[in-house]
Amino acid sequence: MRELRELRELVDTPAGQAAVSWHRATGRARLLLALGHGAGGGIEAPDLVALAAALPAHGVSVALVEQPWRVAGKKLAPAPKTLDLGWLPVAEKLAAEGLPLVVGGRSAGARVACRTGAATGAVGVLALAFPLHPPGKPEKSRAEELLGSGLPTLVLQGEKDTFGTPAEFPELPAGHRIVPVPGAGHGFKVPKSAVLGQAAVLELITDSVTEWLAGLAGRASR
Repeated sequence: MRELRELRELVDTPAGQAAVSWHRATGRARLLLALGHGAGGGIEAPDLVALAAALPAHGVSVALVEQPWRVAGKKLAPAPKTLDLGWLPVAEKLAAEGLPLVVGGRSAGARVACRTGAATGAVGVLALAFPLHPPGKPEKSRAEELLGSGLPTLVLQGEKDTFGTPAEFPELPAGHRIVPVPGAGHGFKVPKSAVLGQAAVLELITDSVTEWLAGLAGRASR
């Protein structure tokens, strides 16, 4: 079984030290995908782990990024501005690798990527379980962050996500695409009675992302 944590590298940021766990492409790398975690967990989230395991075989190096607050052992995520401060220097360092950079993450990490993607020089944004609104508060929409990413954006969203189901999303601009994940909640977990089992859900996520990244790589190489 391929070792997931190949290398953990610390990066200084204005918010403290962030950490990058590298999962290098097994052959010639075509893209670099940087993924941040959510406010309630870290890079051990099943969807992030699945992508880090699957994508290197398709020419994509994956960098799982731990925000400074997680590296410092804190339990609560800071304000969005601080999250951005902890992300931008990491993205700048990753961009220096010389590969087309795609930024993304799950939940709060997806918001960070949408807010900062254009500034990092990224070629696309991957939003996993984008928190469209706080649970039970659809009036507090964060749609502008997603709609204003300014880059091709792929959203993977659980059909039972209490932070916003695919049906709740507004019309997406050109270059944005949303893939519903049947029966899944915010963490992409599904009940045993779901049409798709947990393994099939993770396969849907990895297959969708692999296909989308292949398209980005093709455009970036022209």
